Amino acid sequence: MASSVINKESWGGEAVFDALLAEIRERRDEFEAQMYISQDVIEKFKQIGVYRALVPKRFGGDEKSPAEFLQMVEAISAADGSAGWVASFGMNPAYLASLPMETIEKVWKDTPDVVFAGGIFPPQPARRMDNGFVVNGRWQFGSGCMGASLCGVGIMPDDGESLPRMAVMPREQVDVEFAWDVVGMVGTGSHDLVVKDVFVPEEWTFTRGGKPNLDEPFFRYPSLAFAAQVLAVTTLGLAREALDVVQDMAAGRVSVTGAPNLGEREHVQIEVAKAEAKVRSSRAFFYEVTGDAWDAIQAGGEPSDHQISMIRLAASNLTHECAEAIRTTYQVAGMTGAYNSHPLSRIMRDSMMCTQHAFMGAITFKNAGAMFFGHKPLPGYL
Repeated sequence: MASSVINKESWGGEAVFDALLAEIRERRDEFEAQMYISQDVIEKFKQIGVYRALVPKRFGGDEKSPAEFLQMVEAISAADGSAGWVASFGMNPAYLASLPMETIEKVWKDTPDVVFAGGIFPPQPARRMDNGFVVNGRWQFGSGCMGASLCGVGIMPDDGESLPRMAVMPREQVDVEFAWDVVGMVGTGSHDLVVKDVFVPEEWTFTRGGKPNLDEPFFRYPSLAFAAQVLAVTTLGLAREALDVVQDMAAGRVSVTGAPNLGEREHVQIEVAKAEAKVRSSRAFFYEVTGDAWDAIQAGGEPSDHQISMIRLAASNLTHECAEAIRTTYQVAGMTGAYNSHPLSRIMRDSMMCTQHAFMGAITFKNAGAMFFGHKPLPGYL
């Protein structure tokens, strides 16, 4: 089994981190059946530092680098894709930093381990009142909402002047309707968020993509690109796990037809070698561009448009290359991997959801290609 570059000591210690991964593996059927990650696992995510990882130290956080956070999500995703996807929303400081400073201080006043979940699209009309908005509506894709302490929803103020915003409110003010009936990543609990006549003070809203009001280095890392990365890297964890599963399957397996062992079949050797190359090369590109952008920030600057584009390109490339590698492992495993109870079946389904996300769509390649030829990308790419 390939070793991870993650520093487990900084995530609660090696024994604690490995025990958590083992528990997640044992309970992934539970997560899928109930369609969300159990609250006690969310609490363990808090304990190892998932939700305080990117919070500034002045608020009790750990101020880890983007690469450190991504490596953590990668490792958890190998144990279970849905658990990794939910852990990825520990990147929430990238969003919450756009709140007014006084509100930010309230968010992390009691603890840096704040769990934030949101439904952004489509922004729903919100009636402006004195000092705030009355919010109503339904939003899809509230990943991790069952374990959240804060929720955000997309609103469009009815004043005709304001840009779309995120309105942030306590989880208790949001109803969750189980509507996550999908093929993969079932355990993410990406259910619908429903809000009815909730007043949200203006200071608890922010313009999505707005300038952050925190000055720590992480907040100069491109937030939209990072939002794509934290989801893309779940596919990397899944692919590593799929290759390990196939390797374990070949050990001692004898065909009922008398055919060669799975690992002795030439076509399997060739296809798995290609899959290994896809995973390793796309991973190298992914972390290389992450490091390049972070180095620019550490040197006192900001990532260039080209560096941001390469992050977006590497995230989409990682997702599709790893999904292709997973498809290869599923195919070479034959009927054994086709059963829903088999790990490869679950991994295959989860990877299919990753490739469907808008962040990893073909438009990313179009924008990166346009910039290669000196043209401007479409709005929202950088």
